[in-house]
Amino acid sequence: MSSPLPAHLTLDELAQCSAPLPDVEVHGLDRGWYIVRLHQDNAVSLLTDQSGEAQRFTGTQWIGRALAPLGFTHGTLTWADAADEMIGSDVPSVSAQQRLAYGVRVAFNQTSL
Repeated sequence: MSSPLPAHLTLDELAQCSAPLPDVEVHGLDRGWYIVRLHQDNAVSLLTDQSGEAQRFTGTQWIGRALAPLGFTHGTLTWADAADEMIGSDVPSVSAQQRLAYGVRVAFNQTSL
């Protein structure tokens, strides 16, 4: 991908991206929902549906089924960090780089899809 990532990408637009592919962040939300953020250099892009809303998935297997055919092999599972805010702690939010550094690796195994 020669140009910087846009703020939002659909799966169709992501399929048109050239190497090197961006890093995948699988971000866990409440109630079993997941969204996908794509990271490259210092740019972060949200995977969206055709109407521009965040593409939500009900499990990491569905993310793998969407991304593995595009050449992605894994992502990093991260979680929302709002808990400190909810109890009144003034701890600053973690950066995108910190989320990726301390997340959990999730493989997109195409053979089992």
